Amino acid sequence: MRVPTALARAAVLAGSVVLAACGSSNRGMDMETGTSAIASGSSRVTLGVNSFLWHASLNTLSFMPLVSADPFGGVIISDWYVAPTAPDERLKVTVYIMDRALRADGLKVVVFRQTRSGAGWTDAAPSPDTAHKLEDSILTRARELRLASLGNG
Repeated sequence: MRVPTALARAAVLAGSVVLAACGSSNRGMDMETGTSAIASGSSRVTLGVNSFLWHASLNTLSFMPLVSADPFGGVIISDWYVAPTAPDERLKVTVYIMDRALRADGLKVVVFRQTRSGAGWTDAAPSPDTAHKLEDSILTRARELRLASLGNG
């Protein structure tokens, strides 16, 4: 298993801070949009995107190493991932969360694929189903997180 990079550790730490700030109650969270607010003294910073989509995206991509995760801009970029079952193929995923509402059109997943040959890695077309399956998984997990948070309120 690959050791996470310092940037990935920082992203996980930032996500942990956001989660810790939410606490076990729903104070600071708008249940319609799922936006979270982190309050410190008189200042308050609001997560720029739907937090259910954000956390569901991180959860869904947890098997991949991350290069960048921006909770305010709503962009998650993975590093190249090589599945143990397909060592001559690798994938890279970028997730864009474009809305504060929990909506299917507020999420876009882009998948990049490369194959290895004697000359090294070359770009290849990914299956269109891959991005759709990842989007469906993220949306399903986001709905589960929202329902779970309603049960705690």
